[in-house]
Amino acid sequence: MKRVILEIESNRALTPLVYEMRLTGDTSEITRAGSFVEISLDGLFLRRPISVCDFDEGRLTLVYKVVGKGTEQMAALKAGTRLDVLTGLGNGFDSAQCSQHALLVGGGVGVPPLYRLTRDLVAQGKRVSVVLGFNTQQEIFYAEEFERAGANVIIATADGSTGIKGFVTDAIRESDIDFDYFYSCGPLPMLKALCEATDRPGEVSLEERMGCGFGICMGCSIQTASGAKRVCKEGPVFKKEDVIW
Repeated sequence: MKRVILEIESNRALTPLVYEMRLTGDTSEITRAGSFVEISLDGLFLRRPISVCDFDEGRLTLVYKVVGKGTEQMAALKAGTRLDVLTGLGNGFDSAQCSQHALLVGGGVGVPPLYRLTRDLVAQGKRVSVVLGFNTQQEIFYAEEFERAGANVIIATADGSTGIKGFVTDAIRESDIDFDYFYSCGPLPMLKALCEATDRPGEVSLEERMGCGFGICMGCSIQTASGAKRVCKEGPVFKKEDVIW
């Protein structure tokens, strides 16, 4: 974990509620897809945890949804604003677990951390299929970015306005994707349904309310097959078989 000051390079809306923020500064502690950062915001006691969408030396990309006071404040921030950020939090995905063909499944704001994972897997010479689930066409974001990164992208919308009508599990079944390992991030019901729908091994990134973000307050503890674990410290990524639904 490292506390750094990052400067906003850009902060733009991707949909009416989803924003992409690009920051510059020291990103040396961010080493794996699926990790997250904690951002300090004026007037708010607790930092806001935001998953890492992408990173390179000196640059960080965050994609977040406006859901409360903290993210509302973030959406109003302008280029040049400097932010106090804790970096290098969370364990992240293990790209080495996939041997040939990875299935990445994202729902809503669970989509962003899968983007960097896609880049890593493609760089390792592995095939990547990405299933992205949204409620409507108006909520879709980053589909083209995943395609440019080298993934086969399949869209599912609950109302059928784009892609396959239904949930991500419907899209996976209809597409008949032959994968050897999966990675997923999204709402808990989606993750549970995915794990129940496939006998293949995989990893899921869980969402829990976090107080501190680095394992001190114990507020995000969950029960797993191997006992109590902190989502912010031992997670947010867990093996499929470790999660008690």
